[in-house]
Amino acid sequence: QVQLVESGGGLVQPGGSLRLSCAASGSIFSRYTMGWYRQAPGKQRELVASITSGGSTNYADSVKGRFTISRDNAKNTVYLQMNSLKPEDTAVYYCNAARISSYWGQGTQVTVSS
Repeated sequence: QVQLVESGGGLVQPGGSLRLSCAASGSIFSRYTMGWYRQAPGKQRELVASITSGGSTNYADSVKGRFTISRDNAKNTVYLQMNSLKPEDTAVYYCNAARISSYWGQGTQVTVSS
């Protein structure tokens, strides 16, 4: 079992930045592939970025060059640094931990608006 708690969401103007954090507990964090997903109103949940236990990263085309995923295994935390935010980045962002099973956090709202 893995418990995930996201934080760091909020309201930001276009062009601004936010850093999301996801704190994990309950299992061996370093063994999991960690991912950030998002879901906008009326749309399906989509993968934003992921990072494997070995540190390999993967990004959605829409966020490449703007978002950076990282992990700190000593703190059992995964981060998503979001720069140059656009209104279309507005969504609820979810943290995911995957190995044999998949676990989700409760989500954090990101709103990009002037």
